[in-house]
Amino acid sequence: MSTSRLWAVDVHGCVYSLSTAGQQWERCHDAQMAFKRVTAAQQCCWGIACDNKIYLNVHASDVHIRFQEETYENQRWNPVDGFSERLLPSDRWQWSDVTGLHHQPLSNSQLPSSSWEWEGDWYVDENFEGEPTEKEGWTYSVDFPGVYTKDKKWNSCVRRRRWLRHRRYKAMDSWAEIPCQKTSLPDPFSDISCGGWEITEEPRGLLSLWAVSLQGKVWYREGIHHHNPEGSMWQDITLPGEVVQISCGPGDLVWAVLWEGQMIVREGVSRNNPRGTDIRSLFSLDSVIGIVFFLSGSSWSVVDSPDPDVAVMHVAVGVNVVWALTKDNKVWFRRGVNPHNPRGSGWISMVGEMIMINVGLNDQVWAIGSEDRAVYFRQGVTASELSGKTWKAIAVLRDGDRSHSSASSQQSAGCYFSESHPPSVSSGVESDTEKTEEVNIDTPKSHIPKVTSDSFISQLVSDRDPVCAVDPQEESIPEEGDKKLDVVQTVDPQWSNVDLEVPPDNVDTCSLSSLAALAMEDPYGVDGHPLWAWVSGGGCSVDSHSQLNWFHSTMNTSLLAQSVQSLSLSFTSAQMATWRKQIFEQLGERTKREVDEFRHYEQAVEQCVWVKKGTMQWWRDWKPHKWVDVHFALEQFSGPEGNKDGILFVYYNYYEEKKYLHTFINEVTILVPVLNDAKHTFAIYTPERIQKRWPIRVAAATEEEMHDWLALLSALCCNARGIRGPPSKQAIWSITCKGDIFVSEPTPSLEAMPYPTPCDQMFWHQIGGHLRVVESNSVGIVWGIGYDHTAWVYGGSTEHGYTQTDVKSVYIYENQRWNPVTGYTNLGLPTDRYMWSDASGLHERTKTSTKPPSPQWAWVSEWAIDYGVSGGTDPEGWQYAADFPAWYHGYKNMNDFVRRRRWARKCKVTTTGPWQEVPPIQLSDVSIMPCGPDNDADVIPVWAISDKGDVLCRLGVTALTPAGTSWLHVGTDRPFKSISIGAARQLWAIARDGSAFFRGSVFPQTPAGECWYHIPSPPKQKLKQVSVGRTSVFVVDDNGHLWYRKGLTPGYPQGSSWEYVSNNVRKVTVGPFDQVWIIADKVQGSHSLSHGTVCHRLGIHPLEPKGQSWDYGIGGGWDHISVRGNTMEPPHFCLSALAEPRVTSFPS
Repeated sequence: MSTSRLWAVDVHGCVYSLSTAGQQWERCHDAQMAFKRVTAAQQCCWGIACDNKIYLNVHASDVHIRFQEETYENQRWNPVDGFSERLLPSDRWQWSDVTGLHHQPLSNSQLPSSSWEWEGDWYVDENFEGEPTEKEGWTYSVDFPGVYTKDKKWNSCVRRRRWLRHRRYKAMDSWAEIPCQKTSLPDPFSDISCGGWEITEEPRGLLSLWAVSLQGKVWYREGIHHHNPEGSMWQDITLPGEVVQISCGPGDLVWAVLWEGQMIVREGVSRNNPRGTDIRSLFSLDSVIGIVFFLSGSSWSVVDSPDPDVAVMHVAVGVNVVWALTKDNKVWFRRGVNPHNPRGSGWISMVGEMIMINVGLNDQVWAIGSEDRAVYFRQGVTASELSGKTWKAIAVLRDGDRSHSSASSQQSAGCYFSESHPPSVSSGVESDTEKTEEVNIDTPKSHIPKVTSDSFISQLVSDRDPVCAVDPQEESIPEEGDKKLDVVQTVDPQWSNVDLEVPPDNVDTCSLSSLAALAMEDPYGVDGHPLWAWVSGGGCSVDSHSQLNWFHSTMNTSLLAQSVQSLSLSFTSAQMATWRKQIFEQLGERTKREVDEFRHYEQAVEQCVWVKKGTMQWWRDWKPHKWVDVHFALEQFSGPEGNKDGILFVYYNYYEEKKYLHTFINEVTILVPVLNDAKHTFAIYTPERIQKRWPIRVAAATEEEMHDWLALLSALCCNARGIRGPPSKQAIWSITCKGDIFVSEPTPSLEAMPYPTPCDQMFWHQIGGHLRVVESNSVGIVWGIGYDHTAWVYGGSTEHGYTQTDVKSVYIYENQRWNPVTGYTNLGLPTDRYMWSDASGLHERTKTSTKPPSPQWAWVSEWAIDYGVSGGTDPEGWQYAADFPAWYHGYKNMNDFVRRRRWARKCKVTTTGPWQEVPPIQLSDVSIMPCGPDNDADVIPVWAISDKGDVLCRLGVTALTPAGTSWLHVGTDRPFKSISIGAARQLWAIARDGSAFFRGSVFPQTPAGECWYHIPSPPKQKLKQVSVGRTSVFVVDDNGHLWYRKGLTPGYPQGSSWEYVSNNVRKVTVGPFDQVWIIADKVQGSHSLSHGTVCHRLGIHPLEPKGQSWDYGIGGGWDHISVRGNTMEPPHFCLSALAEPRVTSFPS
């Protein structure tokens, strides 16, 4: 799991962050600025400073935040001047936006704030829909508005061209003030909360920011997204009363606390309306009683306060949870909160007394203790137990430990003392028991100080008698069910808020001054831990499986290390040498006694045979195909030299006659787990069955039994072929459509001419982990990308298993047909597809019947409409077409009689494998330079595409540091989707619009190159993937066609033209010797067409660089392959000895 940060503010207004992989609070860079409170997301942190203004801290990243400004230059043709700036009065502006409705000259473009800077000047975009334009970027049309083309026609009366300019956000890792808006300014702010990044159907990158002013108003920040982190403007939100505190969860929950102690919840928060609708509330007659309001259909429902006698002070919401604090510092959890039941089912009283609480990612909870001001983490919070189990204090130190702050910094942060009150009862005095709305809790109440404009945070520090101090290592809040502890209560000295009240007459001013000076000099409590005022976990990604080092004091660790060191120093080197000699002598005597004295005896058993049997089900080979019960047996034998082999038997009944089929272990080429929600199945392939595309499929009774058989058979197959240890540097890597990783050790004869080793004889064995893309080279550097776009690097050994997680989306389609009476409805024609189906429409898939891909996967989200479908959608996610199936578009035409929309649900798998995460940027493609045998480069170029389409170059990648050191962002004027670097550092890339680009001047001295050259695509084709070898470039278009780039020379690396090679191609990979392998579709098998088959291009040589034919290998079900590490040189051959290959071409 990648590192993330927990943010907190101490009583002096200093902002600190704690990494999930660290053991120390790190102070924010802007040490001169004091803050009251912060709210964090994974990419940034917002804060309210002592001047009541909002500041933004965007976390530094190797990928710059860039925004593309654009404007259009419009011209019209006339018989005198030709195309000119003279437009008709009814025409659009000469300089306008894309619609032509807004005047947008180049001189009007301004930076939104001082946090931005221009990357360069305006320039003309010479690309149109993936194709280079002619005549300085102009596109032509008959009139405004119209359909534009890059070619000028006889009736082209108007033209336009697009001008581009990029600006970059430069205020990274520093606090930048949010610019004031030109209209009416909001009041100074007192509270802030960000969230909304997991709103149902919410596009990625958007953020919701809510703020509360000193006047009790609520404001919403519009336009916050990845390319505009500051947002655009503030919007005032209608309220039923004055608000003191607000909380926005990662989803669509927004709750607020009124000054009177009530709580309200925002209705109508959605993708199209992230601000929700106006809040309306019914007021309680008793302002002391806190009331919760939320939307239920079209009416408001009322939920009583957890304690009828005490008002609510603070609220914190997550995705499916609501936590609240009452004014007696009691903690309450709302049970049963979810998108379908926002009302919940009841309050649960939780152990502990807190002054502040916060809910972050994965509904994890942090809080600040009311007595010790320590930060607490709620342990045991899972999807099945959202309330958690117990509180545990975070016991780590801060950098610059025991540093002192001035009294003025404490006051500027709003950290003032309030009037005298007795301390709260020690946390952990009450078990977490469920309460209902009718339950009255009769407990003594501590006197609550007056709440100021800074809410309860105004009472941040209260001195205690040293007698009551408890060591943080010995103090632990008891788990649920612990009995109440009796503590001795002392009365704190009286303090007054200097802004609102004067000290009482009976308070000794001398003692008051001395105590105040003492408290403001030392930011620590009497028990030695720092005093905290605010905490935010919105950017801290932890769960129940996270390994955190936050709960062991660094001081104790250092003391232990010193004691161990002192213990070791008490022994002399002479004593250590004497002990070592005695141990060696004892080991030698044991070896002589147990081994050497029996060497003259003959070996009792020279070979052995043993059999493992089991009962399974087998998918029989003949029709009708069905599962039948069989006896499964493995007979293994070993010879005198220790080599092992075996035979696999499947015993079945055929018309009451007992028969069997068998397979020799040394003939097995691959064992593939076939995971589904019905059976625990795996497939066994041999060369003969690879050609037929029909493996031996067997199903075990349990998942454990299946894994036992797979482990045994895999180990036996590897032993029979002499494969031990991790994969070699020249290994060929591949990935199935399920995410399983397989490797194959190549032989020199694999690329031999004219008779190479057939692909169906290659042996593949599985490597732990789960990936979508893998890339290798001959130095041993292997990178992978998961379905969730997380980058991983191979650790170099299969013995070291690291925890790896992956998240993918499962899709189903909702289909509807139009009729004149009811419009679009789920009642289709008898010949129509299922109204809930998969993408093909042939299989029914409903929300309730659709399961995760296998038992190893678990749902981590609910079903949500997917708006990121190719072709676009309308605001409700629908795509329209004339009939099923057809070309879908995101708008409705008069002849569109059917429509569909895609629903997505995320699931997660946790596994182990030799993969280490490369944080923090998420990737969609990666390419490693293939190195030949004579390559002596120390630093290996690694290029990648981020999930947002940014081009990145990884620096510092070597054989010893395969993960590299940092990313270098390479600017582009459009998002990219595929990239590949060749053995001679020739870099090619494919943009998302299907256009191809070549990067010039990529050398060791200039690893990022200098500029992009636009390469025309094949006629009427949009490219999707590229792979570059030593001297060749191959690309795949959206229609599955494979193309070869002709005319490549060292002096002209861009080449001259494209030449068609083959069809039905999904992926292509080109090796360091220009070997070409692909993942092919529609390969004919013995029963049907096979999709996702590994194929090898035959006949490639200098006179025929694009090859002659294909050789079929393992498949189907494969999705990715990489041969870029295979530097096994084939035997030399004569061109006259070339023979005809055994396979000619793909079926059309």
